[in-house]
Amino acid sequence: MNCSISGEVPEEPVVSKKSGLLYEKRLIERHIADYGKCPVTGDPLTMDDIVPVKTGKIVKPKSLTAASIPGMLGMFQNEWDALMLSNFALEQQLHTARQELSHALYQHDAACRVIARLKKERDEARSLLAQAERQAPLPASAATANVSALSNGKRVSEDGDMGPGSKQMRPGVSESIIAELTECNAALSQQRKKHQIPPTLAPVDALERYTQLSSHPLHKTNKPGISSIDINLSKDIVATGGIDSSAVLFDQTSGVILSTLSGHSKKVTSVKFVAPSNVILSGSADKTVRIWQGSEDGNCDCRHILKDHTAEVQAITVHATNNYFVTASLDSTWCFYDLSSGLCLTQVEDPSNSMGYTSAAFHPDGLILGTGTTEATVRIWDVKSQGNVANFDGHTGSITAISFSENGYFLATAAHDGVKLWDLRKLKNFRSFELYDQDTPTNSVDFDHSGSYLAIAGSDVR
Repeated sequence: MNCSISGEVPEEPVVSKKSGLLYEKRLIERHIADYGKCPVTGDPLTMDDIVPVKTGKIVKPKSLTAASIPGMLGMFQNEWDALMLSNFALEQQLHTARQELSHALYQHDAACRVIARLKKERDEARSLLAQAERQAPLPASAATANVSALSNGKRVSEDGDMGPGSKQMRPGVSESIIAELTECNAALSQQRKKHQIPPTLAPVDALERYTQLSSHPLHKTNKPGISSIDINLSKDIVATGGIDSSAVLFDQTSGVILSTLSGHSKKVTSVKFVAPSNVILSGSADKTVRIWQGSEDGNCDCRHILKDHTAEVQAITVHATNNYFVTASLDSTWCFYDLSSGLCLTQVEDPSNSMGYTSAAFHPDGLILGTGTTEATVRIWDVKSQGNVANFDGHTGSITAISFSENGYFLATAAHDGVKLWDLRKLKNFRSFELYDQDTPTNSVDFDHSGSYLAIAGSDVR
C-alpha cells in the first residue's frame, strides 16, 4: 500500500483511526504540526488519532531503466535533454528581463530629460515674471495736489514720471524721527552702562571644542553659494541669501525649510530679520530691496519693492528701534527708510566715493552709522544730520564687512588684507589680524553679543 500523501510505499507506515488512510509517519507528523487536520478529508486530526502499523522490512524494487547500461544511458540522456530545455527557458527569461530593464532605463532617462526641461522653463518663466514686475509702471495712489505718491517704496510723481536720471524728492528725517532716535539712544546707553558679561557665556576652552553638527544645502545646486546670513534668535530661524537669486528661511530646530523668497533676478547680497515682527529684508545685485511680511504658517509675501538705488545693493542694517533701516549700494549712496511704509526718507550721496559702498552697520546706540567702501575706507556718519564725522583708512581692497562691539567702543572691519579693530573714542586702529595669506581675502567679521569674542571668516573653508 502507498502513502496517501507521497504516493510511495511508506518506510514507517501509520494509519488514521478516523479515516483509515495510510501515511508515512514523518509526513503526517509534519502535516499535523502545521495544519492540525487530515490532508485528505480535512477533518481535525491529532497524533493521538494515528496508529503505527507493523510490517516487514520493505525492499524497494529497482527501476527497470536502471537495471542495465543501455537503460542508464537512456535515463541520463533524458535528464540531459530536460536540463537543456530548462537552460533554454532560463536564457529566454534572461533575454526578456534584459529587454524590460533596457526599456525601463530608457523611460527613466526620458523622464529625467523632461523634468530638467520643465524646470528650465519654470525658471525662465519666473525670471521673465520678475523682469515684467520690475518694468511694469507703478500705480500712483491718491494724494493731494503737488504731493508725490508712494508706490512699491518709490517716490513718484502723480503723472508716473520715473526716468532713471530724474532727481527724486525726499521728505527727509523729521524732528519727530530724530527725537525717537535720540530717545532710543539714551535708553540703550543707560542700559549699556549696567551691562555685564552673562555667566552663561561659553568659556574659551568650550569654544575650542566646537564641532560642526550639521550641514544643509538650502539653495539651488546649479547656482550654489550663500552670500549672506542672519539669525532670528528668539525663534531659532536662519535666513540665507543665495547666488540663485532667492532667500531661504530655515528652521534650525526641525531642520526644514519654512519658505523660499523668490522675486529677485540676481544674487541676494544681504538678508536681515526685523526682530519683533515677522518682517525680513533682502537686498540684491538687481538694485532692489524687498520687504517681506511673514505669516504664522511660514509663508512670506513681498510687501514692498524699493527701487531707489541705481547699482547693486550691497548691505542692509536695521536700526535699534526696529522702525527704520539703511541700505548701502555701489551707486555711492546710502538710503534711510521707514520700515512700515517702505518710504525712503533720505538718500545720502558721497561725491568723494566714486566706486560705492560694500558694507554698512548701525552702532548699537543707533545714532552712528558705519559704511565700508570699495576704496578701502571706512566712513562714520551722524544719522541725525547725515554728515560724515570720521574716516578710517589703512585697509587694502574693498571693505567686506563691519561690526560694532556691544559696548559701543570698538569697531571691527574686514577687507582683503585682514581685520582691523578701531577705537571709536580715540579714532585710531589699535589691533590688526592677518589670519590668511594675501590671496585669501577676509569676507566677514562679527562681534558676539557680549563683545567678548570676534568671529572672522575668509574665502577658504575655515
